[in-house]
Amino acid sequence: MTEEKVFEQNPLWVFGYASLMWQPGFPVAETRLARLGGFSRSFCMASIHHRGTVMAPGLVLALDQADEHACEGLALRVEEGAEEKTITYLRDRELVSSAYVERLLTAQLRDGTEITTLAYVVDREHTQYVPHFSLEEQARIISKAVGGRGPNTEYLWNTADRLRDLGLHDPDLDWLANRVRTLKKDAP
Repeated sequence: MTEEKVFEQNPLWVFGYASLMWQPGFPVAETRLARLGGFSRSFCMASIHHRGTVMAPGLVLALDQADEHACEGLALRVEEGAEEKTITYLRDRELVSSAYVERLLTAQLRDGTEITTLAYVVDREHTQYVPHFSLEEQARIISKAVGGRGPNTEYLWNTADRLRDLGLHDPDLDWLANRVRTLKKDAP
């Protein structure tokens, strides 16, 4: 995507489906529930910076293309005048290892309005794309991993809690949050 296309977005909306929902890190003027068709929220990206290391990768959520699915999340409207600074911040945060691709995608708000949102989608050709782990394997990885932004458990639990607070149901995330709590409780 060219920078011109992103900078042409006025207002600038960002689609949050994981940590951007509970820690956007940029000035948000408005938050709306939104749905992004053709994608699912999935722990399909190995985290070697923020929630794990190269030697002990964690797992983070990514938007993974899935034509028959839709991802429920938040559309975050960037405060007017903060667009350029926000894009720079998001690129530093989300594109740290080039495992995400920056895209402009159409999301639908709860009232049916369609908006263009900036979203970060997993690059299926990247070495950090790991779609093959079962939920149990994901839980075991998440329960142990720690990276530059803290424990992988914190990332999972904050995301699951935020989705629950918003009234958005994600059964896989709920199962993972409960399973990881059990693993942490049972750990020696």
